[in-house]
Amino acid sequence: MYQDNPFVIEGYVGPEYFCDRVEETALLKEHITNGRNVALIAKRRLGKSGLIHNLFSQDEIRERYNTFYVDIYETKNMNEFVFELGKNIFSKLKTEGRKAWEGFISALASLQHTFTFSSNGLPQWSVKLGDITHPDVTLDEIFTYLNNSERRNIVAIDEFQIIADYPEKTVEAALRTRIQNCHNTRFIYSGSHLHMMSLIFSSPSRPFYNSCSLMGLGAIDRKKYLEFANGHLNSNVQSISEEAFYYLYDRFDGYTWYIQYVLNILYSTTTTDITFGKEHVDKAIDDIVSRNSFSYSTLMSFLSAKQKQLLYAIAAEKEVESLMSREFLAKYSMSASTVQTSLKALQDHDFVTRKDDASNAYMVYDRFLDIWLRR
Repeated sequence: MYQDNPFVIEGYVGPEYFCDRVEETALLKEHITNGRNVALIAKRRLGKSGLIHNLFSQDEIRERYNTFYVDIYETKNMNEFVFELGKNIFSKLKTEGRKAWEGFISALASLQHTFTFSSNGLPQWSVKLGDITHPDVTLDEIFTYLNNSERRNIVAIDEFQIIADYPEKTVEAALRTRIQNCHNTRFIYSGSHLHMMSLIFSSPSRPFYNSCSLMGLGAIDRKKYLEFANGHLNSNVQSISEEAFYYLYDRFDGYTWYIQYVLNILYSTTTTDITFGKEHVDKAIDDIVSRNSFSYSTLMSFLSAKQKQLLYAIAAEKEVESLMSREFLAKYSMSASTVQTSLKALQDHDFVTRKDDASNAYMVYDRFLDIWLRR
């Protein structure tokens, strides 16, 4: 597929627009083709979903497996999980031909009456959340389909740690039992909250303990990333200097999404026969932050005064090792109880995150928002 701008910032377009991850793709394929489920754990915006889709694009995988990608980030309970799982499997099967989607509809006996058909005979997912009155039954039907399908399957569930927040306390056990007996399907559990994912898969008291291979994901090697960047910039009679690219890479700690966004802006400039330097990188970052200013202002309106005060304080410090230290509390005129309450809300809505699991340092999650706040 031809892409007008090769620096893709949303979704997966194809392997030619996907940087490196050769070893990671090979390892993920080795796990799956040898019958191992995988927990893929890394911070958001490092490229987990891109890696999964890159695996799905491999010839061996496309020829041997049905592949399904399900993002459950917005789900709040078991009903919504089942809804998203069924909807995404159905959407993919619609592209595989009549036999595939007919088999799935037939399997969902509890929901058959909710499907409608277009004028050309194609089925439509008309299921509403309220139609799933017995999620356990519908979940059984979905897993029965997966286990009995003619082709083997790979189901990737993104933001898997969300299930730990569902009000139903037996979700992990219910899924583990069904997955354990679904021999025709391999599962990839992708998650960005490292602590919760580690608890789910490494705690002896949890149903998913020792049930899969754990796989981390780090930043792309910066030399390989520079080669990828200049390979596409050269096609536009442009390039970026090594100094400028490493400056960009280090400024965002190698996080793929931010680097791609800046490269996307640089590529879109009308200037050709140019080598981009650090000043061009700074200008592109300024443009991105300015374009998102209205969105950030709107986000701030949803926060309480105390939450905004804490968020601005963390941004001003860039990283805060101890939010409860006497120095931090005095400097920003906040009490320990206010910080505790506000921090929970900011973390729950992904405004603030820990730098990594080995550190107690807190930082603003969105790096562009962080820049905007400090202005």
